[in-house]
Amino acid sequence: MIRKHGNLRLETSERYKRNGLLAGITAFCLWGVFPLYFILVREVSPVEVLLHRVIWAVPIATAIIHFRRQWSEIKDAFKDQITLGYLCASAIFIAGNWLVYIVAVQQEQIFQASLGYYINPLFFALAGVVVMGEKLRGAQSLAFVLAAIGVIVLTLSGGEFPAIALFLGTSFAIYGVIRKKVMIGAIAGLLVEHVILLPFALGWLLYLMATGNADFGSGGLVLNATLIAAGPISVVPLMFFVVAARRLNLSTIGIIQFIGPTLMFLIGVLQGEELTIPRIICFGCIWVAVVLFSCDAWLAARRR
Repeated sequence: MIRKHGNLRLETSERYKRNGLLAGITAFCLWGVFPLYFILVREVSPVEVLLHRVIWAVPIATAIIHFRRQWSEIKDAFKDQITLGYLCASAIFIAGNWLVYIVAVQQEQIFQASLGYYINPLFFALAGVVVMGEKLRGAQSLAFVLAAIGVIVLTLSGGEFPAIALFLGTSFAIYGVIRKKVMIGAIAGLLVEHVILLPFALGWLLYLMATGNADFGSGGLVLNATLIAAGPISVVPLMFFVVAARRLNLSTIGIIQFIGPTLMFLIGVLQGEELTIPRIICFGCIWVAVVLFSCDAWLAARRR
């Protein structure tokens, strides 16, 4: 009887982790194919796309919070001035990150967007050193050196300073550090951030519509529906990620997160972006750095 119960618990635990892995893969696959959506709305200005992403995510996130009965988290966030201040800052950084990402895709700079999310874990580690006083292990330091070599080669030989990639990696790392300081769930925090941005987004969109500069409302039913879809497209991957984050260890998440930028890179190839020698060298250095960094994180987790 004890053995049967033990096997049942083991089987349940394995299913729990397997479902978490599937949820994580689904989240990063959805994030990886995001460029296809922004290519679809390429004729719409990046600012207007961002406004729709903010506005239409609110009802979706609200429905999720209501279903999960997490209104107490929302109330506590608005009552605590420090928490609200942090979330105001995180809202600004994530909005800036989204805007630059949309611009990158629409201007056929998907390689740079992909590069930004490849190097993002390195920026998180760097933030840990600067903000938390952490120390880099030998393999992590080598990964940073390789990434730096890739960026230098791309800048000097390719004549292409990866400003978009560096901004995306830096802004998202800062966003992550800010959110780490706030005791609030992922979806609840997302809703508060969007509620903070909502008045500005609504006001800006209404102004664009009043001056005849908005595609929404004048571009036809299909385009309107596509822009409204920006809300669920933003929230759904996060829902899967929340499930994965609760069921998987950080080292596993750290490895599967590279699914996203890999899919972005492939979309860039399919879109015909030029894969020059300096870009190949840069991505080669980054890929080696990513493998080294991931293996080091996995071994460190095993030792712990």
